Amino acid sequence: MATTKQKPDKILLQFDESLNAKDTKICSELSSVVRTGDYLWLAFDEGASLERLKKTSEGFTEHASFSLHEFISLPEGNEEEIDIEGLAYYNHYLWLIGSHSLKRDKPDKRSEPTKKRIKRLAQIEKEANRYTLARIPTLQDPDTGEYKLYKSCPHPDHPDQLLTAAKLKAGKKYSQLSKALRKDPHVAPFMHIPGKENGFDIEGIAVMDERIFLGLRGPVLRGWSIILEIAVKETKKGKLKLRKIGKKKSKYRKHFFDLHGMGIRELTVAHDDILILAGPTMDCDGTIAMYRLKNGIKDRKETLTYHNYIERMFDVVISYETEYGTEKAEGLTLMEDGQLLIVYDAPAEERKQGQSHTYADIFSYDGL
Repeated sequence: MATTKQKPDKILLQFDESLNAKDTKICSELSSVVRTGDYLWLAFDEGASLERLKKTSEGFTEHASFSLHEFISLPEGNEEEIDIEGLAYYNHYLWLIGSHSLKRDKPDKRSEPTKKRIKRLAQIEKEANRYTLARIPTLQDPDTGEYKLYKSCPHPDHPDQLLTAAKLKAGKKYSQLSKALRKDPHVAPFMHIPGKENGFDIEGIAVMDERIFLGLRGPVLRGWSIILEIAVKETKKGKLKLRKIGKKKSKYRKHFFDLHGMGIRELTVAHDDILILAGPTMDCDGTIAMYRLKNGIKDRKETLTYHNYIERMFDVVISYETEYGTEKAEGLTLMEDGQLLIVYDAPAEERKQGQSHTYADIFSYDGL
């Protein structure tokens, strides 16, 4: 088992400060990333948008922002965050997943009286936009090479087929997935616990054919982490529904992994492998490491358990290496040359450049 830490190369991500949300620095709150050609699509914790950067000689630049409310229906529109924690690209669709987690208020306003700050710790919110699982057609313009989002468009190889943006059925307090998990013996007890407290918290999505894998930051059970597998079908324009899978024809399957107490922070597909970025499930400092599941998850009927087939590749961040509360590796994508690009929430000061730029890390990957 590898326990080494690579020295990564760095590449600059340049965001347009004028496009930052009010009181929010996109570059300091990155939660997920996926590559399409020379473009990166990124999400940040507090928004309901996707950010796009283009690879140039100066790094990734030419920032453009896309409001997701223009492509999919959101219960609270752009007024409430989706808490996007995973992005994936497969077969002309960009997929995104909200955390589906509860949110505990932060007592971080130093100017408030102590009693009010303590009161905040008792306040738990259920935000409707977080229950989002969606896909959006994402195609390359044949003339400019630019990747664009579409609400609907013809399939580039089959013009008689229509690609459509669509979202999993959801209400203001649940999605079809969270509703299906309410009686699950492993997950249900954690559905009423906020994320980052070992409560239910989706972070990471990977798509392989019709199989969709969702990584859970929590719960972690006796050191074992969970990947949920689902499949969807389009019932009508703009609407997705869970399709029953597995031997028992359930709306989901569970896969268990011994990541030594770590929760899943991101997933990505590297050819036949699934790569897992794993770190603390609680809101604390700790080691964040990269794992590889060779040949992915076999399409068997039963719930699977893995322990001998998971490979720890290298450490990304080691606890206390930087100042406390920083360098939270959150987003992972495979680059065209086979290297891995990782972006960070709460970047250390040395990673920032000015008010709107930040460095991502490039790690070598020998699995190709």
